[in-house]
Amino acid sequence: MKQLCVRVLILVTALGLAGCTALLPSSSAVSPSSFDSFEAAQAALEKTIPYKTTLEELKALGFDPQASANVTVIPYPEIISRLAPYSGVALDALDPGVRDCILAQTQCKAYVYRFGRVDRQRDGNFFLDFFNIKRDVQMNGWRFEGLVVVRNGIVLFRNSAGESKLNTFEKTTNPLGPFQRSGESSDLLLR
Repeated sequence: MKQLCVRVLILVTALGLAGCTALLPSSSAVSPSSFDSFEAAQAALEKTIPYKTTLEELKALGFDPQASANVTVIPYPEIISRLAPYSGVALDALDPGVRDCILAQTQCKAYVYRFGRVDRQRDGNFFLDFFNIKRDVQMNGWRFEGLVVVRNGIVLFRNSAGESKLNTFEKTTNPLGPFQRSGESSDLLLR
């Protein structure tokens, strides 16, 4: 009986807060970097010139393989699968930097830099969100991925990808609300 009273009290409190979207949680996921936007990271990477930019100059641009967070060192066998995924493509048809990296084998290093920021904001009705009936989440931000191939301290190849303007909307509906397991409040109510 005591648990039922607690649940009713929570329900009544939540009904009073039904329009209070300010009470809904929000979060941010940040991949630390010296760049504050996709465009800034891409512009810095585009300043690297294959066969001219040194590893020290690359570090000065914000792409330090040892000091930067979120850097993946790609082993040689995976470099081949990333840069020349089809064995039917002739070596001469590849970018000169990719070709030289493949020929250099283990002397070649590749680094993947992943930077970004994604903000999540829950919107909608507090009551419906809290009781796991209907949840709306707006996500905004950016994600950057830069690939740099280096041999003997010189950049051979660079490329970038990512999402310059991330804007997605997630909508979750659970008709049984707190009796369906898929949210923070459902664990509280099912105890």
